[in-house]
Amino acid sequence: MNLCKIHTHTNAEQKGLGFSVFVGETEDGGYACNESADLTEEELSPSEGAYQGVEPGDTIEVHWVHTSCEATPGEGLGACAPESCADPLLRVETQVFLVVNDPSAGDFNQMTYDGNIVNGLHHAKSIPSSTGKPVLFRGSTTGPSYDQYNCSKARVTWNVRPQCTKLDINSLHRWAENRNVFNEVSSHGVRQLVTAAELLAPID
Repeated sequence: MNLCKIHTHTNAEQKGLGFSVFVGETEDGGYACNESADLTEEELSPSEGAYQGVEPGDTIEVHWVHTSCEATPGEGLGACAPESCADPLLRVETQVFLVVNDPSAGDFNQMTYDGNIVNGLHHAKSIPSSTGKPVLFRGSTTGPSYDQYNCSKARVTWNVRPQCTKLDINSLHRWAENRNVFNEVSSHGVRQLVTAAELLAPID
């Protein structure tokens, strides 16, 4: 599948083993990393830059969206479903990060696209592989415009890694400053966790 989109949500839209601190029931709510309360003053020191909607101490959920279409990475989810491709299948690789002001933490620019092609397909340069076996489930696209009563029609296979890891906020600023192909300069809101039993499948 082709990588077609990378974006972030402030706070996690999923609830996981490493991100189970409930923040609230709004588009600025969702879940935070369990270690959020244990950060140092240095990690929480302010950092100004081009990427908006995120501060040190925040949790973000990053989505690497992939499509079955012959698509080129670009702006908006429209890049994942060009007019020439009807009813695409989507896969989202997901990692939740605890954002800190620390250059020794993860560098987001090592996980971005930058024209990387593998076996003829567009791919991220890397996606974290040391934060637990991803939880695999079927769902739909997310974001604050959807909830369990107003669902997206897009079909998505999710791979959500269960543990948080730290990410340097300055690397997000550099990603925005470098004019990434997705035109992402701010973090998105969250869709609240779906809890309606009729919409949930059993967990194996």
